[in-house]
Amino acid sequence: MTIHPHIEQPIATRGELLANAQAVMVIVHGRGGTNHQALELVDHIHVDGFAYLAPQAHQFSWYPHRFLAPRQQNEPDLSAALSVVGRVVKQAQDAGLPSDKIMLLGFSQGACLAGEYAVRNPRRLGGVLMLSGGLIGADAELTGYSGSLANTPVFLGCSDVDDHIPVGRVHQSSAIFQELDADVETRIYPNMGHTINKDEMERIQAMMQAVVAS
Repeated sequence: MTIHPHIEQPIATRGELLANAQAVMVIVHGRGGTNHQALELVDHIHVDGFAYLAPQAHQFSWYPHRFLAPRQQNEPDLSAALSVVGRVVKQAQDAGLPSDKIMLLGFSQGACLAGEYAVRNPRRLGGVLMLSGGLIGADAELTGYSGSLANTPVFLGCSDVDDHIPVGRVHQSSAIFQELDADVETRIYPNMGHTINKDEMERIQAMMQAVVAS
């Protein structure tokens, strides 16, 4: 059996050791990025008690085509990428952290992957934070979801003029999360471009503080 190269990539860490952590943030980098670059976000959102885990994509991309393409066009990379996220989540659970203390954060392609993992594996998580991303697949494929996210806090932030992420897909994704019983907040920023802003970082930090306090 061939092992997909995504599976063999390293996981970068910051913050608390898992054995000592009160909560975990899994940070998923975007296309062309690295896990170490993704961890630079911690400088802006850090909350005491968190361990930060960031997986790395083989050749810096989780899947080859746009997230709007039919899913089969992004296989087998997409399934391998989802498996990587699952392995990192399991690593946190094996350290004794319940799922409601595990948060998923991604930007761009990483946001798409974090959100897709959450809807395919519905349960109560500490939070799902999608910055400039949406659920993966052609429009006709965004159906048939089942299960419950059991009031998981979900945040979607995006520009209204993002060249990579149509705002309609953001709203479509938000509606699906709501159908899966998530507590969803969507913020659309006028003329922002494909980036992360201060408001998003402040919102993420507030959600993290709530997880540690619960």
